[in-house]
Amino acid sequence: MTRAVVFAGPSIDAATIAELASVEVRPPVKRGDIDLLLAEPEPPTHIGIVDGQFLQGLMISPKEVLRAIDRHPNPVRVFGSSSMGALRAAELASEGMVGVGQVFELYRSGTVDADDEVAIVFDPDSQRALCEPMVNIRVAMAAAVERGVISPDSAATVLAEAKALYFPDRTYTRILQLPVVRKQVSDVELTALREFLGTDAPDAKRDDAMALLRRMDL
Repeated sequence: MTRAVVFAGPSIDAATIAELASVEVRPPVKRGDIDLLLAEPEPPTHIGIVDGQFLQGLMISPKEVLRAIDRHPNPVRVFGSSSMGALRAAELASEGMVGVGQVFELYRSGTVDADDEVAIVFDPDSQRALCEPMVNIRVAMAAAVERGVISPDSAATVLAEAKALYFPDRTYTRILQLPVVRKQVSDVELTALREFLGTDAPDAKRDDAMALLRRMDL
């Protein structure tokens, strides 16, 4: 019998998950959640980790994921993408965790290596993100350059200033109002970038979460 559980929240809404796969949706994972699942009378056969807790609770440890992967006699297939899932999948790919999507590839390639790249704070009731994850900013700036919205130099300025902020403070509104950004990026580019971010910018975390659900093939 197949039973799939996906830990998700800010990266993708429950309605979209329901359209793509038949899974049980749990809030962003925290330490102890997977161990509790494994202790149930009928543990899941598949676990997807999209979002996890950073400031709100203890982060899930690699060892807890490994206990699911190595469960005997019925190992659990564990997938990761987007946020905490991508971070842990990059660490545990050689141990059998399946990583999916752009964010996972950024970690696996070593392009990014810090937890704060995917860290956000979110409203615990609505699961709405209260800031912008650094990886989304990176992917959005790359797309803005590719589409001619801003120059590579301007994108580099935005990225550097965003990275310098403490992760809960990373919002596009705040970043684009930073003195260095306003000084080094032209008004024309800033106007175009604001429009792009509000309408056409990719959402790497959401796209990767959707890819994870498809990869689980349930």
